[in-house]
Amino acid sequence: MTTTEESTATTVAYATEPTPRLDWAALAPDVFKAMVRLDAAAGRGLEPALRELVKIRASQINHCAFCLDMHSKDALAAGESVERIVQLSAWEESRHFYTERELAALELTDAVTVLTDGFVPDEVYERAARQFEEAELAQLIAAISVINAWNRFGVTCRRTPGHYQPGQFR
Repeated sequence: MTTTEESTATTVAYATEPTPRLDWAALAPDVFKAMVRLDAAAGRGLEPALRELVKIRASQINHCAFCLDMHSKDALAAGESVERIVQLSAWEESRHFYTERELAALELTDAVTVLTDGFVPDEVYERAARQFEEAELAQLIAAISVINAWNRFGVTCRRTPGHYQPGQFR
């Protein structure tokens, strides 16, 4: 075996995978099923790429590793570019990767997700209202609210990222 072969054969020791705290979906199956139905209803009428960008962005803010794993994989499987997913954490400095409609949705996602910054500013809401018809805006607000709820379940129960397969929960 050559030195190059030896160095590529070396195994990297990663940190131990955390154990989930609670399998809330199994222990509260009616709530889980209701959340799945709510998630499906909230996403109706919105473009799939936009929904995934919003879900990834809220999950970044909330530090929900499980949801980041899931929605990044779903977005990639649906044809989203790695570049646009990677740039989401700095979308304000990477505006040229997104449409005006997507930018309005991302700005609204940030405002709705971080309510402790002082509600949703009028200018943020108005920018979104210019990009979305009222019914679409209602759906967008619902989609943002639902991913925030999922994030809270994921973070609190310490759902473990890395095992999700695209489309697994559809």
